[in-house]
Amino acid sequence: MGLHSDGASMRETISVTIPHRLGKDEALRRIKNGIGEARTTFASILAVKEETWNGDTLTFRVSALMQETAGTIAVAENHVKLDVELPWLLAKLAKVIAPAIKKEGTLMLEKK
Repeated sequence: MGLHSDGASMRETISVTIPHRLGKDEALRRIKNGIGEARTTFASILAVKEETWNGDTLTFRVSALMQETAGTIAVAENHVKLDVELPWLLAKLAKVIAPAIKKEGTLMLEKK
């Protein structure tokens, strides 16, 4: 465990900020609903290990593709900020993952 030279310990944090015009309460409601839907939609590849709301911030841990990842979603009056710590294998896909997360988040916040 001691040395950081093994590839498995390399992690990378990606941040995605999604602007919205909903106000904090409506954005929170939509994010909570969206997370519930995502749990169902992606149940085959995504297992939610922890989901804890503390005020306007969600702390979560999920495992996807046999890789564990953790992060936070902070809901503000005019934007939502997602920080996700990715294990090295998923970090390699960050350039693909970040735009997809932003797109899904934007859809979640824009739909009526």
